Amino acid sequence: MKSLLRKLFSPLLNIFERGTEPYKYQPLGRKILIVMGVLFAGLACVTLYFLPFVDQIGYVISVIVFGAISLVSLVIGFLGSERAVAKIWGDR
Repeated sequence: MKSLLRKLFSPLLNIFERGTEPYKYQPLGRKILIVMGVLFAGLACVTLYFLPFVDQIGYVISVIVFGAISLVSLVIGFLGSERAVAKIWGDR
């Protein structure tokens, strides 16, 4: 299952996994990334819930931004290599 998901999200994973420079991986970074992804998913869901009550375009933009951050965080957190996690935190 993991290999199928890695193949599905390979365009996103390739952005963060490429490179040959040395990196410093910390396992706590992966856990924080997953928690951050869940929090942003919650923000996207709450914003989506309030969308029908408000007639402003800002809520749609918020749902898109929070959802995209959540998706990237969760994909890198669960499927990404150590290099991808280190690169997203900027540890080199």
